[in-house]
Amino acid sequence: MEQFANLIGGFATVMTAYYMMMCLSGVLMGQVIGALPGIGPSAAIALLLPLTLGGDPTGTLIMFAGLYAGSQYGGTLTAVLLNVPGEASSVMTAVDGHQLAQQGRAGPALGTAAIASFVAGMLGTVGLMFLAPPLASVALSFGPPEYFGLVLVGLTTLAAVGGSLAKGLAAGLLGLAIALIGIDGQSGVTRFTFGQLWLLDGIEFTVIAVAVFGVGEVLATCYQTDKNTAIEVKNALPTRDDLRRSAAPIARGTGLGFLIGVLPAAGATLASFMAYIMERKLSKMPERFGKGAIEGVAGPEAANNSAVSGALVPMFALGIPGSGTTALMLGALIMFGLRPGPDMFTTNADLIWGVIASMFIANLLLLILNIPLAGMFARLLTIRYSWIYPPILAICLLGAFANSNSVQDCWLLVVFGLMGWAMKRYDWPQAPLVLGLVLGPIFETTMRQSLSMSRGDPLIFVQRPISVVLIAIAITAVALPAIVYLRARKAAV
Repeated sequence: MEQFANLIGGFATVMTAYYMMMCLSGVLMGQVIGALPGIGPSAAIALLLPLTLGGDPTGTLIMFAGLYAGSQYGGTLTAVLLNVPGEASSVMTAVDGHQLAQQGRAGPALGTAAIASFVAGMLGTVGLMFLAPPLASVALSFGPPEYFGLVLVGLTTLAAVGGSLAKGLAAGLLGLAIALIGIDGQSGVTRFTFGQLWLLDGIEFTVIAVAVFGVGEVLATCYQTDKNTAIEVKNALPTRDDLRRSAAPIARGTGLGFLIGVLPAAGATLASFMAYIMERKLSKMPERFGKGAIEGVAGPEAANNSAVSGALVPMFALGIPGSGTTALMLGALIMFGLRPGPDMFTTNADLIWGVIASMFIANLLLLILNIPLAGMFARLLTIRYSWIYPPILAICLLGAFANSNSVQDCWLLVVFGLMGWAMKRYDWPQAPLVLGLVLGPIFETTMRQSLSMSRGDPLIFVQRPISVVLIAIAITAVALPAIVYLRARKAAV
């Protein structure tokens, strides 16, 4: 089959010393970052973006993909050992995982999580390999109106998922407004520069991403000065009974997580929650959940890891991020001058299939590292917070300055870092802001191209079937939560 031939080519690309080193470094960084509460894969990728400018896009994406996969298991370490999920997607793992640790079974809990992550990651990557190319082939017939609809879907669905639809839309619109700063690419007119020459080139995506996800996350969690002593991990190999009871939850969590990951903006957190609920509903002894059920570790861990591969499907095939982390990866592709979407499977096939092949290697590395080295990773949790965050802030400032040798970018970093802290503090979603900045130029360009095709007639967006469907999906993503809220409010009265 064509996919297997392409995958072999991907392995030929990635099986070099440099790319293997990038994959291993991404996995290791993901492990450590996922284990540190408050620093997720989004913040880590944002911090690394300035350091990858001018580098190799394939190596960078391989490292980011490995980091994304590794962070999911890294969050499991703190969830099981400290009852403090390093990642939001590990919240449900903490429910039964920490109970197992208190019963002296931290090792089997971590071992089961590692095996579930490996199986789900491998099968999820197989799903990515088979689903993304045909989806991209269908999308090759897209014109400017269809791309406009796709961008609209990406903006609205990511804004609609979260605590508040209004906050998500407002953050996305702010990102779109920031994207307008600078010189209009078509007319050459300056926009929103307020007479400042340094704003003529606009505000760099990397500065905003580092500020909101990096500085903002650090400021939101720096009040935590110490960590608890981690529970000792002696043997991370699960028993035969653990494996028997975990097999079905791993299979179900893998399928559910991948399907949820493919949905734009749903992500690994929702997948793990739904997997836990499903396992509890299907269990013959639901009263065991919350008291140390190994199924409560296996199902969510499989779901959040397969969701990682699922989230890459819409990003590669359609240019729509499946999560906040893939929104930053989308920005990285654009930063390298690439346009994510169906064309990438023909114009940048080596990059795409190299990343897919690296996902298989990353999941294998995670299994090799985590079962024998679980105890060593657990000892990393004793590091004081006060030793970690000052270097991170220094890297943020250095990255902002090195991006364009501009002191003004450092001040922007401070301002938007404070904004990122405020968004975190008052529960405003950060991903829509960054996504609005990333997709803003594409949104504006495709809208103008569409109107040029129709000589200014906006009906072009509803005269093409695919465009109509995409716009309807975007409207539904905004309208449905609002309708549910209004009905609930009316019923309460």
